[in-house]
Amino acid sequence: MLSIKKGKQKIIIILGPTASGKSDLAVRLAKKFNGEIISADSRQVYRGMNIGTGKITKREMRGVRHHLLDVANPKRRFHAKKYRILAQTAIDEIVSRGKLPIICGGTGFYIDAVLSDNPFPNVPPNTKLRKKLSKKSPAQLLLILKKLDQKRAKAILESNSERKNARRIIRAIEIALNGKKELVGRPHPSRHARESHLRDRRPGTSNHDQYSTFFIGIKPDRDELRERINSRLLKRLEQGMVHEARQLHRNGLSWKRMDELGLEYRYLAKYLQGKMSREEMVKKLNTEIWHYARRQKTWWRKDARVKWLRPEEVDKMEKAVAACN
Repeated sequence: MLSIKKGKQKIIIILGPTASGKSDLAVRLAKKFNGEIISADSRQVYRGMNIGTGKITKREMRGVRHHLLDVANPKRRFHAKKYRILAQTAIDEIVSRGKLPIICGGTGFYIDAVLSDNPFPNVPPNTKLRKKLSKKSPAQLLLILKKLDQKRAKAILESNSERKNARRIIRAIEIALNGKKELVGRPHPSRHARESHLRDRRPGTSNHDQYSTFFIGIKPDRDELRERINSRLLKRLEQGMVHEARQLHRNGLSWKRMDELGLEYRYLAKYLQGKMSREEMVKKLNTEIWHYARRQKTWWRKDARVKWLRPEEVDKMEKAVAACN
């Protein structure tokens, strides 16, 4: 919990789909309003995963201090519970320096984890169960989960990447068997549950009593976002994304772990193993990143707290932040 004493602490949250320009906006607002930035990206927490995740560079930071980048070893899984602890500590530190905390990222579950007091399930790993289930395919695992928890199974099925993620499905089964109702790190809650929750939210409020939050969502139009995704992917390939993935593997990151990390690293691993051509990899990545961007938009679509603006409406964003201070 935060130790802020002087009323509710103001926090700016910048969100939106991948490639929408969140990082640039966050830096601009931080420069103007004396802020520091907390990254809310589930893969940028990992060291060495720079080009593939589109991690902001030192030059792009323009002297603005960033938090929660490069805080974890990619060989080991990093969970939202750990993120919450580190993010709340970072907010404390930023406030103690008299600066404005700005949370920026596309991982909705991480942002929700920081701004709410929802408990995480205390279900320990079941090694025997995991070993038994590891022999089954994702489709077989989903059938098992469906019998235990239909809502969780449906939520996972709605995500193209998560329904292929055996580890996530096994964890869901593990929690369901323990009779728990909350699933850490699940891709999406059921639509009914999420919409019911969001109806109770009011703009500018937070579940956390010590926060006064202001949400800005960047919303490029469909064609513009597709072009941004394609251009950024080609640029990252030119910057050495393949070499980065090869180096990560040489440093001990297994092909299996790269597949678990998803998106760029999943298909870079397949390409480096000779399982697909470079052309196939680029085509598949464009499709999967687009699907990921759509899931990000879906996460926040019904959230009344978010003020949605187009990328070119930077002046409006600045005025909105100034008005909330």
